[in-house]
Amino acid sequence: MKSLRIGAGAGFAGDRIDPALDLARDGHLDYLVFECLAERTIALAQLSKRQRRSPGFDPLLRERMEAVLPLCRRNGTRIVSNMGAANPRAAAKETARIARALGLHGLRVAAIRGDDVLRQARKLAGSEERLVSANAYLGADALLDALRSGADVILTGRVADPSLFLAPMIFAFGWALDDWNLLGRGTAVGHLLECAGQLTGGYFADPDYKDVPGLDRLGFPLAEVEENGEAVLTKLEGRGGALTIRTCKEQILYEVQDPSRYLTPDVTADFTGVRFEEIAPHRIRLSGARGAARPEELKVSTGFYEGFIAEGQISYAGPGALSRARLARDVLANRLGWIPAEDLQLSFIGVNAMHGETLSAPGPEPYEVRLRAAARRLSQPQARELTREVESLYVNGPAGGGGVSTSVRENIAMDAMFLPRSSVKPATTYEVA
Repeated sequence: MKSLRIGAGAGFAGDRIDPALDLARDGHLDYLVFECLAERTIALAQLSKRQRRSPGFDPLLRERMEAVLPLCRRNGTRIVSNMGAANPRAAAKETARIARALGLHGLRVAAIRGDDVLRQARKLAGSEERLVSANAYLGADALLDALRSGADVILTGRVADPSLFLAPMIFAFGWALDDWNLLGRGTAVGHLLECAGQLTGGYFADPDYKDVPGLDRLGFPLAEVEENGEAVLTKLEGRGGALTIRTCKEQILYEVQDPSRYLTPDVTADFTGVRFEEIAPHRIRLSGARGAARPEELKVSTGFYEGFIAEGQISYAGPGALSRARLARDVLANRLGWIPAEDLQLSFIGVNAMHGETLSAPGPEPYEVRLRAAARRLSQPQARELTREVESLYVNGPAGGGGVSTSVRENIAMDAMFLPRSSVKPATTYEVA
């Protein structure tokens, strides 16, 4: 039976590069997929491009491409990635430039555009001045022309995460775009791979309960996909991590609200019949996913400008540290009373910052405490006022405060809307090294 080897080179924008390098060198891959684009990531990239602070593509594009392009070219591995972010065309030009510098002449790079639907979204949002980005989730079909063209590297903007993996399956196996069960199976594979190291023990490890060996040298997963959509999930020998039924079960449910109706641009996937079978150490067979017709509309990730977030922190240590931190908190609460309660957070890191006072109340008295003050939806002058108030605790607060740190950053709030498929027009352009 014909099979396809697809590796996961990244699970987020700032992911490690060495596991992808291992896969490019030793994975015997047909495709290496870098999934690097969270919702907030693309909104911030759009804002950065608009303000001319960056070209708008992934800041690690150059490092990743310099690392893996020579190996992928030598081994016949094609690269698919959403590192194009807010500017796939510029990302493709940069990748072609890198390839020429590496002597990889003739390398063909495709840029998939059309996900930026800010103009259409502004007509519907009713708050044009606050809307800074709107990107539709394209599906696997948007990548097929580039795959058919023989592109060695395909760079996209907002494409649904599993669609990056599904597109090579559709192309290689000739699946019909309305064979919902095959698309559902392929989507399950893509969903399991999309977060890379999470499938091999990252974000899973919990000492003495869920032990993961070699987490410091975690190997990223790959899938051996068969023509019927079933697959074997595995990782390279000698790399750290664990690929087990337990890691697969956690990842198949990751960010899935309804396992019977996981909506993507390609298919409505049904994971309720998924089965995992361990056929050898770190080799898990996946089967049982199904699918139904795809949604009529495309989801659009929107980013809204919501002023600034300000944050300040200060530490207290030794006997009575928590009492002194509480006094500092009360000082800040009075001094920052002009900030609406729903926009201000005063908490103690390591004590109640994660789960609030009720759950943390029975905890032991800490020897050291770090007070954190943070507020959102502020103007820039208001944000600076908060940071000054925290810093003033050095001499105007309880004894022993130290280690103040402050930050002010733009606040981009996320939301979603839906557009008819007919209003979203993907397009492909090419660069040649």
